Amino acid sequence: MKMDSDLLHSPAVGLAEEEEADMNDWKLPLAFMKKRHSEKIEGCKALAQSWRMKDRMKTVSVALVLCLNVGVDPPDVVKTSPCARLECWIDPLSMSPQKALETIGANLQKQYENWQPRARYKQSLDPTVDEVKKLCTSLRRNAKEERVLFHYNGHGVPRPTVNGEIWVFNKNYTQYIPLSIYDLQTWMGSPSIFVYDCSNAGIIVKSFKQFALQREQELEVAAINPSHPLAQMPLPPSMKNCIQLAACEASELLPMNPDLPADLFTSCLTTPIKIALRWFCMQKSAKLVPGVTLDLIEKIPGRLNDRRTPLGELNWIFTAITDTIAWNVLPRDLFQKLFRQDLLVASLFRNFLLAERIMRSYNCTPVSSPRLPPTYMHAMWQAWDLAVDICLSQLPTIIEEGTAFRHSPFFAEQLTAFQVWLTMGVENRNPPEQLPIVLQVLLSQVHRLRALDLLGRFLDLGPWAVSLALSVGIFPYVLKLLQSSARELRPLLVFIWAKILAVDSSCQADLVKDNGHKYFLSVLADSYMPAEHRTMAVFILAVIVNSYNTGQEACLQGNLIANCLEQLSDPHPLLRQWVAICLGRIWQNFDPARWCGVRDSAHEKLYTLLSDPIPEVRCAAVFALGTFVGNSAERTDHSTTIDHNVAMMLAQLINDGSPVVRKELVVALSHLVVQYESNFCTVALQFIEEEKNYTVPSPANTTEPGNLTPVSPAIPRLRSVNSYTNIRAATTARNLNKSLQNLNLNEEGGPAAFSPGNLSTSSSASSTLGSPDNDEYILSFETIDKMRRVSSYSSLNSLIGVSFNSVYTQIWRVLLHLAADPFPEVSDLAMKVLNSIAYKATMNARPQRILDSGSLTQSAPASPTSKGTHIHQAGGSPPMPSTSSSSLTNEVPKPPTREQPATRPPYTPTLGGQAPHSHQFPRTRKMFDKGPEQAAEDSDEPGGHRNYISLALQTGLCDWSAKYFAQPVMKIPEEHDLESQVRMERQWRFLRNTRVRRQSRCITQRGVSRLDDQIFINRNPGVPSVVKFHPFNTCIAVADKDSICFWDWEKGERLDYFYNGNPRYTRITAMEYLNGHDCSLLLTATDDGALRIWKNFADQKNPEMVTAWQGLSDMLPTTRGQPSASAHSLARRVSIYLDRSKQGGAGMVVDWEQETGLLMTSGDVRVVRIWDTDREMKVQDIPTGADSCVTSLSCDSQRSLIVAGLGDGSVRVFDRRMGPNEW
Repeated sequence: MKMDSDLLHSPAVGLAEEEEADMNDWKLPLAFMKKRHSEKIEGCKALAQSWRMKDRMKTVSVALVLCLNVGVDPPDVVKTSPCARLECWIDPLSMSPQKALETIGANLQKQYENWQPRARYKQSLDPTVDEVKKLCTSLRRNAKEERVLFHYNGHGVPRPTVNGEIWVFNKNYTQYIPLSIYDLQTWMGSPSIFVYDCSNAGIIVKSFKQFALQREQELEVAAINPSHPLAQMPLPPSMKNCIQLAACEASELLPMNPDLPADLFTSCLTTPIKIALRWFCMQKSAKLVPGVTLDLIEKIPGRLNDRRTPLGELNWIFTAITDTIAWNVLPRDLFQKLFRQDLLVASLFRNFLLAERIMRSYNCTPVSSPRLPPTYMHAMWQAWDLAVDICLSQLPTIIEEGTAFRHSPFFAEQLTAFQVWLTMGVENRNPPEQLPIVLQVLLSQVHRLRALDLLGRFLDLGPWAVSLALSVGIFPYVLKLLQSSARELRPLLVFIWAKILAVDSSCQADLVKDNGHKYFLSVLADSYMPAEHRTMAVFILAVIVNSYNTGQEACLQGNLIANCLEQLSDPHPLLRQWVAICLGRIWQNFDPARWCGVRDSAHEKLYTLLSDPIPEVRCAAVFALGTFVGNSAERTDHSTTIDHNVAMMLAQLINDGSPVVRKELVVALSHLVVQYESNFCTVALQFIEEEKNYTVPSPANTTEPGNLTPVSPAIPRLRSVNSYTNIRAATTARNLNKSLQNLNLNEEGGPAAFSPGNLSTSSSASSTLGSPDNDEYILSFETIDKMRRVSSYSSLNSLIGVSFNSVYTQIWRVLLHLAADPFPEVSDLAMKVLNSIAYKATMNARPQRILDSGSLTQSAPASPTSKGTHIHQAGGSPPMPSTSSSSLTNEVPKPPTREQPATRPPYTPTLGGQAPHSHQFPRTRKMFDKGPEQAAEDSDEPGGHRNYISLALQTGLCDWSAKYFAQPVMKIPEEHDLESQVRMERQWRFLRNTRVRRQSRCITQRGVSRLDDQIFINRNPGVPSVVKFHPFNTCIAVADKDSICFWDWEKGERLDYFYNGNPRYTRITAMEYLNGHDCSLLLTATDDGALRIWKNFADQKNPEMVTAWQGLSDMLPTTRGQPSASAHSLARRVSIYLDRSKQGGAGMVVDWEQETGLLMTSGDVRVVRIWDTDREMKVQDIPTGADSCVTSLSCDSQRSLIVAGLGDGSVRVFDRRMGPNEW
């Protein structure tokens, strides 16, 4: 062994070959590693819509109460000399007291009107208590449920009292009269906002809260005591939701600095830019800006609402900065309430942040309720100071010399900071503080393009980023931008809207309301737009029309169907996929769109996508055709013909290699089944009758080759398998038919005849997996599987004669085939459809059998539209059969099982209660007219059972496809990120491969003369039938009839043992490792032609099925080396076909080509079938030209040659480059 290790680490010969092999590892394609294989097919979890304001409000009335008593100072305030005198920027001593009072009142109203011009304003100047009461009650009466603002200036009256009173006057102005806050609450009601500009204003806030609490306690007492006076009064609104803004704390006086206005708090709230500039000039730092005086500030050119002017730009910057500070400091819900709910409240609170900064510099602390965290030291205020500095430094030259105004670099710099956050930040970090500024920049044409680009990059980080942007308030801005005609904005806006709708599809209504859908229709129709952007546009349109009738109508008028049909052949696969999904959604339950599609031959154009190389595109096409035939409108002969044509086209996908396609196929066919229920009931009864004529060989008397070990407790318990917890193949749970008559189960097992009441009797003693969901199926898996195989040999003459009936027969056979699908989710869906029809068919047939004991084939069910022809009990429950009908009263035997499931309720296919009779369903259905909850509560209504099929059968394909737009698309994939864990693990595996290759080369060069050492011996749980070494690690896979065991041959340890899931009459005949050089998958082939692929085996995780499909159909019941001549009688052929364990054929053989991703399959068939695993499609059938089975396969990828060994001893070589006519 020392020699081996020396060789292992020595520089071996042929390093060039080694390096080439190592490079090949990186270049080799990986099979079955796409997202559809690694993810569950389901959509994103819906995020709570916290951003959308449900209770948006408006302040509609404003009460301005001024208690100034100009010329008379209140007795409890000693003013300095000189003292602050300006009220609303007016000196009250410069004119007569009455005129001063009126002028100040008018000015205050103008200042408020700048923020809310449409409100109803009422002034109350030096009022009495009665005047205040009359004012407040009238405003509340007019405002109704909207918000009212109460502004109180108490500079001319005493300070508020600790008892919760403010002061007003008597009629003669000889006394100060107290006004209780409790009374003010009563008059103002809720919702309200209160502004208190007076000394000790914090006392009012405290008293207000105490009175609000007192009110609630009084109401609680009144609720208990009916005799309480409040009990008879209407319930007053809670005062807890009222907002208060106070100028200072309870113990503080207002500043008296003569350079400041007396109403400094009101100035900050209503004229923020003016007071901010004055305060800036009063700071020592202002000396750094030469030539700027208080007089010069009054001359700043421009208007506040014109962003191109100096004054307007400062106002714009101030809004952006205060919004940003609030968003970064406040909790999200409080930010939404104060800064996004009401325009006036938002303005006042933005200005309140300035008031806190300015007034704190004069030892005064403004108070708010709800209380805000301190913001006066936030770093963004420095950005404000810089913006003011840059603006004011230009003032002298602008005013004196008339030079042009240079715009502030503030927004460009903030966008750069945002860009740095996006570029340099780590994964887990705090949100960027510049996000609200990006929102403001969208208003500017200069920065808009850059802002949209950065916003798009931010939204691409994931759903959390979209939610954050929506919570900031981005939605109305990007909605408004859809009115822009600028072509350069199109790609950015389409990307942003795709991100928003992928996370929150409820925005569809907003888009249609604002005609936003027209923007995306024009993008889709623009052939010069790149395919990526058209894909996003059609995704957005697919969301707009999804289950939203208004959106469907709007997009139909916008010519969406014709636009989509033009793009069906686009080379971009994601565009083809979403075009098909969009078509499927626009005509889902919307008949005008369906007929528009018929006129444009939409269904025929979609047929081409059924053979698309991309499985997701095929899936989308099946979805579109499924909703096309699943429309709820009344059927005509023309539409019925179309439905039949579509159904037969869909039926060709029965053996598609992708389970996502086959799942969508079941759902599409279920629409047809619902549409033509009575026809399918007839077919179902005929198939059930045919199935009765054949009996299954009893497995108890059959010795199964390759599985001679008797079942005993000594065999270790198989591991549970994630993807296979609902395997139908080995369950006996569904073989129990607790049935239509609600009969008791017979405890003793025994033979029983087939009948509509006893459709499933075959049992298996080797059940290993139970069914997870406790429902009983009418048709068990084994019954359906037997019915499927028998139907191949039986003649259904009574049905095939009529052409339209044959369509239903063919579709029924397709569903039978899909119910036996090797992929459990496909099988599950098909079982639901079949059992639903079987249930209704037998329900309809039984009452007639009670009246007329004719044969089952003669008692076809009545049309679903006919009434009164069935006997049934009240409530829609199935009628109890008479004892004279022997075929209906057979008790169902309980087969012996290893683990007996708990007692289960009888199978009822509806979501709640008993299934209604078929005649209760009209021919036209309304599939989504009520949700599943309502259907569950009222399942007796017409349409209840149809809703069951429609709503229960969903694949989640569309929602899963939409996840692409919700997840990052600009981010480097993890496998390409050189520093990611996935990449590191891959690198380690490739280094291991190098080591193994080097070791094998050394051993080969040394040569092996004798095989003396036995390195592994162990007892396998089952008799081994196939053994496969892993190419690079010490793992060996050993398959018995239906299970796989993994061993570490170096350590002699068993690593894993799990059930393959193949039916009891089949056996595993071949295995292959796929992606053996990297993330290994195991392929198993069984002699019924099924292929299953597994991952997570031989490690600590549970094995999971990646995919499964029918690699070969119609496997012939041959014996090795002998042709399947017609010497066998039909009965013999059926018997062998039904129980493959009697066969001695080759089963299924495979060969895998990693370089090309091609899988060669053959066996008991006359062809070599080649599958492309990347496309998950059959690409070629090469006829073997022999009458015997293929026993082995090998391919040469360099020369495209395939060598097949046959059961008659011959070896044949095929060149797959030859055309089908050359064989």
